[in-house]
Amino acid sequence: MGLFDSIVSAVSGAAGTDHPGLLDAVTSLINNPDTGGLAGLVDTFRQKGLADAVASWVGTGHNLPISAEQLQQALDSGQLQAIAQRLGLSLPDTAQALAHALPKVIDILTPNGHVPA
Repeated sequence: MGLFDSIVSAVSGAAGTDHPGLLDAVTSLINNPDTGGLAGLVDTFRQKGLADAVASWVGTGHNLPISAEQLQQALDSGQLQAIAQRLGLSLPDTAQALAHALPKVIDILTPNGHVPA
């Protein structure tokens, strides 16, 4: 299974949401140059009090979960609301799906235990 297939698998069915736009939402968060891409997203989670969780995603061991509420506290509310609107989902459902998918995707993108440059 290739990298892209692994990411698609991680995002598919996230928290019971098999939404075709969820992959785009996850990649937009990871590739957003305004927030520093993957490294900026990881730093955001660290700064918002989720350092242990995000360290587990980047590390090579078990991924610690986060709740939808923790994700909402970590991400910019406007950005999260825009994603929810694009997906046609409620904010809580969007946060739940992202809270389920992001740890897996970040883990896949950091196989050596560090965020690539």
